[in-house]
Amino acid sequence: MSKFIQEKAEHRLNQQIRVPKIRLVGDNFEEISAIAGRPLESGVFYTNQVLGWAEDLELDLVEISPTADPPVCKIIDYKKFVYDKKKKEKEIKSKAQKTVVKEIRFGPNTDDHDFEFKTNHAKKFLEEGAKVKAYVQFRGRAIVFKDRGELILLKFLKELEELGAAEELPKLEGKRMIVIVSPKKKK
Repeated sequence: MSKFIQEKAEHRLNQQIRVPKIRLVGDNFEEISAIAGRPLESGVFYTNQVLGWAEDLELDLVEISPTADPPVCKIIDYKKFVYDKKKKEKEIKSKAQKTVVKEIRFGPNTDDHDFEFKTNHAKKFLEEGAKVKAYVQFRGRAIVFKDRGELILLKFLKELEELGAAEELPKLEGKRMIVIVSPKKKK
């Protein structure tokens, strides 16, 4: 119930429209003309006259653009209007692409076989369209081998350069050296 009241606050309806004249637009002018008894097109009309037409059609007069001079209104079924609006927003939201980030962890002493194995996984992730967050985890005194960690990540970027590009160079955050690789756009 409160959702509907909130929607009403967004658009003024029927008796809430207190200006003397409005600009009527829409795509149901055949029905409105039949009620009015004369052919009508979009234009400026007296508000009380248009309210009468809306009541006769059992529809609502909805203020679409209150800042225009005169305000722009439509004669429509308001509940259907709100429903269609929410449906469009939901559709747009569902089409928005969700970004997936996969993590790959290295140590400062990662050997070649391990490196190749993890690089192959990263290639597969990038082909699927996911971002890859690769990091070298330093434990204890291994932090003194920061240059080894950076070399591993640079080698990793070199292996993936045809599938993805680094968002920025490897950087140290606490005991981790991190790089994020985004997939390249497919042509």
